[in-house]
Amino acid sequence: MKQKRFSDGLGLRLSRQALRVLKERGIFSHSPVSVEHQHLAKRYVVRGLESGGAVRDLGRYVTFAREDGQAIECLHPVEAIGVNGLHAVVVARVLVRIEMLRTERTYELLITRHWPGEISDGKRPPLETKVLFRGIHGRLELDLSDKDKNQAGAVLPTFYSLAGEEVTIPKRFQKVVRAITAAVHCVGCSHCHFSGASKGERIRVENGVPASQNSEANVVASEVA
Repeated sequence: MKQKRFSDGLGLRLSRQALRVLKERGIFSHSPVSVEHQHLAKRYVVRGLESGGAVRDLGRYVTFAREDGQAIECLHPVEAIGVNGLHAVVVARVLVRIEMLRTERTYELLITRHWPGEISDGKRPPLETKVLFRGIHGRLELDLSDKDKNQAGAVLPTFYSLAGEEVTIPKRFQKVVRAITAAVHCVGCSHCHFSGASKGERIRVENGVPASQNSEANVVASEVA
């Protein structure tokens, strides 16, 4: 059980061959999240990296959302060398990570919730992880990179159970899944597809913490676990 939770914390479990192909095709997507300490706010938070992109037949992307599925402000954007790589740093008390892998028209989807665990003997708390949705071998018979590009951001793959029954993505996460479905078709991606600060608005800082991270949407894990 502990090994399973550790694996889920790292994101989609991909074979060495899959990781090698993604690297060779120039797609870098950073799935792991980490627990970090904010000295000014005197608390622990979770840090993640929005990242990824696509080539014509392959795509992988990681983004983050609030617990209600709404967009979360990033700490700051990242201008990376090249494309299909890092796009932004996200920090919050609780993060929902959404990760998708696309191979042609087949999709893998993992939605997980992450928060700092209990502090014991003054040690850094462990990263707690809960799987909210796991979609295997989903299908979407559209080419969002080319002829069906006008539908990008409006559609999402269909997933099925092992028995062949359709499995519905939780309603609160359908908006972000539509966004990440577009992201895994974004050839030469160089921008965020979901998280990010509002245009023309600088992220406000309160005691060294972005204001969005102090909202009711990011409550302490003990209040919602």
